[in-house]
Parts: sequence; C-alpha cells; structure tokens
Amino acid sequence: MEKISRKLFLKRAVAGLAALAVAPNLLSCDSKEEQELRKIAPTVGQYDVVVVGGGPAGFIAAITAARQGAKVALIERYGFLGGMATIGYVAPISVFAKNNELVIGGIPWEFVERLESMGGAFIEWPKANIDFDIELYKLCCQRMVLEAGVELYMHSAMVGCQMDGKSIHSVIIENKNGLETIVGKTFIDCTGDGDLAYMAQVPMQPNPDGELQPSSFCFILSGVDTDSELLNKCMYHNGINGPSQCRPVREKLLAMKAAGVEMPDFGGPWFNNVLHKGSVAVNMTRRAADSTDNRNFTAVECQLREDIFTFTKLLKENFVEFKDCYVASTAPQAGIRESRRIVGVHTVTADEYVSAYKYEDSISRGIHPIDIHASKGTSQVRIDLDKPAYVPYRALIAPEYPNLLVAGRCISTDRQALASLRVMASCMGTGQAAGAAAAQCVANNQTVHQIDSEILVKTLRELGALV
Repeated sequence: MEKISRKLFLKRAVAGLAALAVAPNLLSCDSKEEQELRKIAPTVGQYDVVVVGGGPAGFIAAITAARQGAKVALIERYGFLGGMATIGYVAPISVFAKNNELVIGGIPWEFVERLESMGGAFIEWPKANIDFDIELYKLCCQRMVLEAGVELYMHSAMVGCQMDGKSIHSVIIENKNGLETIVGKTFIDCTGDGDLAYMAQVPMQPNPDGELQPSSFCFILSGVDTDSELLNKCMYHNGINGPSQCRPVREKLLAMKAAGVEMPDFGGPWFNNVLHKGSVAVNMTRRAADSTDNRNFTAVECQLREDIFTFTKLLKENFVEFKDCYVASTAPQAGIRESRRIVGVHTVTADEYVSAYKYEDSISRGIHPIDIHASKGTSQVRIDLDKPAYVPYRALIAPEYPNLLVAGRCISTDRQALASLRVMASCMGTGQAAGAAAAQCVANNQTVHQIDSEILVKTLRELGALV
C-alpha cells in the first residue's frame, strides 16, 4: 500500500474536493479527476439501493427495500435516525387516519405499533396522531433498520455524487474516516431538502415570489403542570377537545403584543405530549429561513434559540401552569417546513390533492390539512380535506434520471399540496413506496421509469399500504 504523507494527502484532498465543489455531477467514472478522487475517497461499499437521509421517509424506505431482498445502505448525517421527529422535536406524528380508519398503513403503521409496544407511543384516535417518546423513537427506528439488514453510515455528510450521464454512479460522504465513496444501483433521496437530486442537477420547482414557510425551533419544557385543565385540553391533538392550538395562551400573548410588549412572531402555540408527566414539546417559534443556505439558516437558528428563552420567560411569568417550567432540551436543529422540491414526471397540484383525484399509479395517501404558515407574522392558512388524497408514483421520479427516486417533502408537488404532504406520516408513506420501487428496479434490472406501476401497487398492498 502506498504511504501518503500528510502534505500529499492534503494536496490530494484539496484537489478532489475542488473537483466535487466545481462539478460533482461531471466526474465520469473514467475521468482523471475521478481517478484522483478514488485515492482520497476509497469505495467502502457497493449496494443495490442507497438511501440518503434517515428521517421518516428514509428509514421506512430503507426497511422496505431491504425486506424486498435488496442490499441497502442508509446514510445519515446525525448519530441517530428519525428526522424531524428526533432532530427537530416535531410532534405529534401527523396524521395516519380519518374517522378511525387508517389512511397510511404497512411498515409505517408497523413502526407505530412497535413503538407503542415499547411504551414509546400514544395513538390519538380518531385521527391517529402519534404522541411519542423521542428517545424510544430513536431506538425503535434503529432496531427495525438493523433487523432488516440495512447497513448504516451514521455521522456521515454527503458531499458529492458521481454521474454516468444522468445516472448516479456513487455518492461521496465525509466522516471521521475521511472521504468515502458508496456505489449503488438505485438511489433514494430522503434528505428533505432534495440534496442528492440537487447535486445531480435535477430541475427544482420554481419559487417566483421567493417565499418559504418559516422554520420553527421546537424545545422541551419541563416543570409544566400537565395535569391542569389548560394542558389537558390542548396537548392532545385528536380534534375532540377543540383546536390543537392552545387558544388561551395564543390570545393572551397576542393581546400583550398589541399592547406593546416586545416579543418575536410566533405560531400556535402547540404544546405536545411526550409521554412524561410535567414535560411538553413546544412548537411556537417561527422565522423565515432557507435551510439550503448555510449562512442564512445558521443566523436564523441563532435568533430562534434566543426566541425559545424569550417565550419561556413569558410563559413562566404569565401562566400559572408554566410558573415552574424550564427549558429541559432544545432540538438538535430547527424544523423545516419547505425547501427544494423536484420537477417530477408529474407534479401533484392542490386541485388534484383536495379533490382526492386517484391516479393510475397512486402509491400513497395523505389526510393532513393543507397548512400554510406565514413566513412573517402569526397567521396560518388551513384547508381541511373531506377525504384522503392520493400521491402518484410519477411524483417520486424525475424525467431523464434513470436510477433516482425521492421521498418525503422533496417530492414533486406545488406549494399548496406540499403544505399537507410535508408531514411525517405522509413522508413515511412515500418512503415506503420509494423503497419498494427501488427494490423492484434492482430485481428486474429496470430504470425507475421502466418498472410496472401495477406490480408496484400490488407489492405495496401486500405490505399493508392502503392505496
């Protein structure tokens, strides 16, 4: 083996990273740049299916593909799985059912039932919103992924991809081992922000006005009187006890703001059950942010962290139920409602979604309201659905990209449809479909455009999906 001095290693690393930064998609498999990169980013695994992102869409996609017989790698930049549930403290998991009838089933619902059996979930019927223990959620994800035989690459950031034309050959990750290459046959982008698709230069949905739904930095308050009438009415989001917003707190804070009390913009507030007496997950901070812009997102998170403690002080001083509360934990990162979405073979529109239009290739469903938060101020637009909506397979694939699927909130939708489909139960549903489709591609040596959608739908129904 060649011995490489630190100076030579750094020189090669700089050259390789420079090539990635300039044009990762142009590194063909026989180029000089690629050969140089191989020296500093050795191949550490070759897989049938490579899933990037271990959130609700990603870990479900990985389990699904592995159970269908594929050799699967799952790449996650944090040291645990769960995505916005565990990285963003976004609770509850919304929404699995309408009027006590499941809308999303199969492996996502298996996960819920298993988490419940561990003492980590409380199912709020008739909507089947899922309250959860954050740490048990992490553990349940991990167990199910590993039991399926998925190989995990945690603490690993994807920094580039290599292409053969429009086909993805491999992804480059960075971790404590240095730069590493993972080769795959089919890839699933479950990053939420569409990072892999963006690196592969997949066209993204336009955003003419530049507005995005705001980010919220969720946190855990302990020392809360969760036995109080106020909390018992608002921390369960089943639609039985009234609106999920805590209206008394909202109205008082808005009155204080109108009277001249300085406070940041807020949403809700929503206080969410975390299965531990005296503690709630709080979703109320909000600021306009672009999660795909590092400088912007860093600055906004710093502001949001200040906001967390500002609101905690206001709650302590103005509501007896919170007089002894304190910030027990803040989420590892702010929650993201909206960022990149691919231009797919088909784009789900709000009209199709609200009318519950059923496509020939429907592979998942959704029942969460269309829920659009204003990027500034405290307003929110909400449109309830009369019946569950559908998602077509064609929204998970892009024209001309033969071995790439996406799942989660970066699928092909307009802004209004996204405002429902971005929630975690819906992301799990599209993740299950993407995982099954990827395994089908590999088994039949077909592109994502060639597979038989009727067979895919049959497979999903056998898994328990309600399509």
